Amino acid sequence: MSRRRVVITGMGTVNPLGNNIPDYWAGLLAGRSGISKLTHFDVSGFPVRIGGEVKNFDPSLSGLDAKSIRRLDRFSQFAMSATAEAIKDSGIEFDKEDAFRCGVILGCGIGGLAELESGHQAFLAGGVRKLGPLMIPKMISNAAPGNVSIHFGLSGPNTSVATACASAGNAVADALRTIRADDADIVISGGTEAAITPLGLGGFCALRALSQRNDDPAAASRPFDRNRDGFVLSEGAGILILEEYEHACRRGAKIYCELLGSGATADAYHITAPHPEGKGAIRAMQNALRDAHIATDEVDYVNAHGTSTDLGDVAETGAIKQVFGAHSKKLAVSSTKSMVGHLLGASGGVELIVCALSIHHGKLHPTINLVEPDLRCDLDYVPNVARDQKIKYAISNSFGFGGHNSCLAVGAV
Repeated sequence: MSRRRVVITGMGTVNPLGNNIPDYWAGLLAGRSGISKLTHFDVSGFPVRIGGEVKNFDPSLSGLDAKSIRRLDRFSQFAMSATAEAIKDSGIEFDKEDAFRCGVILGCGIGGLAELESGHQAFLAGGVRKLGPLMIPKMISNAAPGNVSIHFGLSGPNTSVATACASAGNAVADALRTIRADDADIVISGGTEAAITPLGLGGFCALRALSQRNDDPAAASRPFDRNRDGFVLSEGAGILILEEYEHACRRGAKIYCELLGSGATADAYHITAPHPEGKGAIRAMQNALRDAHIATDEVDYVNAHGTSTDLGDVAETGAIKQVFGAHSKKLAVSSTKSMVGHLLGASGGVELIVCALSIHHGKLHPTINLVEPDLRCDLDYVPNVARDQKIKYAISNSFGFGGHNSCLAVGAV
């Protein structure tokens, strides 16, 4: 018995480059940075004052009324907005579907951090009586998939994945397996995150993980460049409609690409640092290719995790070279984070969207700010300028604190 095939039929996003797919894609191809000075709160006392904020965001465009919006933390608002765009893009009419065959599986690394902070301030000011009854429902990370399922009436598998920066990648992998197992025909998947808050920014500053290039925000995220000094904290959501292939064909759906395989491992090494030899990343990529039935020399493009950290970029480069051998010199590799920064648990969603668009349009976005390549990073990172290139197979890497490694493989249909 052949396994059920899974395709991507709709996509939506909210991120520092744009609040929809067309603006996002145009910004990527133009090599434009979405990183700027932070404006959500007073950052004058922080060593880092830049980040990837979502700009001009209007949650009402997702169809929510004012009361519903107030009941959602920002990370859930992002998920709702990106989902509404993805559903419209896919052309799915859920009132004509079996609701129990339609699921939602989303990744989020942190959840409602803004709600947690405001609740804590209220508690310190006035005790338990000052806490709002919606603090917990707004804060929990499963609020995003839960609210998506309620708003769109989807009664199938509904879960939340929290594996730090691998969250969205792992969520998509779960969605892939759910459809393959015939537990659903359609799954809304991807990730969402809104951790640009005083506590979120302060925590990452304390880790000394962030770029401090405050005087030049657009140049702060510079993966694989020898002058990189850390990643850039960002926010947003990347949502995809995953659909069983025959189901998509019956309704005449537009198909961007096929989701062919996934791989997931643990470094079992360190809570924040990657394994120096990339052992977990290597096996995750190998497992994804094996699951997809793709040979290493068939892959055209790698969307790298590419965070702009010293240890991470070197470890990922080495892992790619170990997996692909001599073919690694023929691969195109680029980092979306060079333009949007690091969306933490949402990164795998916005980056899988890139792979789907690259296959669909035959174009690759660049890795910007790659001025002086680190000699230890010696692959083709599509430096600074987009290129036209036919892509048959691509993989997307996502690695998270805790040693979580996720890799997704996609291909042209």
